[in-house]
Amino acid sequence: MAPSGGSAAEAWLVLEPATVVAGARRRAHREGERRIDTAHLLHSLLESDPAARGCFPDGGEPARVLGYLVQRSIGYGLRWQGVPERSALPASALPPEVPGWSPAAVAAMEAARDRALRRGDDRPRGTDLLAGLVADGGSRAAEVLRRARVDTAGLTARIGAPSHQV
Repeated sequence: MAPSGGSAAEAWLVLEPATVVAGARRRAHREGERRIDTAHLLHSLLESDPAARGCFPDGGEPARVLGYLVQRSIGYGLRWQGVPERSALPASALPPEVPGWSPAAVAAMEAARDRALRRGDDRPRGTDLLAGLVADGGSRAAEVLRRARVDTAGLTARIGAPSHQV
């Protein structure tokens, strides 16, 4: 289901190549989820963007993260099915509802777009999305990163992202 409503997330979809979003949408559908969440975005981003993978200091970290994400469909993520994604962002910072997306995923997409605009670019990069995903310490993407023993504070520093940890 495509986002609608003219949100910043929709604008991001127009500007960014659809590879990451298409991969996230396929994953959500395959898992029987009605919404794309931050873990779907992280999975697709790490599979398709070498620059995002390059933000990790240890060559094995992306592989560990992808390992957890693959396990999502065979048990690890089953407890997430049908449960709304949490966020560590204040409620006032979460965007309005966008059909087919968790609010945390929309917030990450908007953060990516805002980061690109602050840089003077109207086209977000994968590293912008990674920064948006890491910034919300209460999201599913952040949980996966912690379980994979990724130093999220170090990752945040490397990509220059603000952090809202739980």
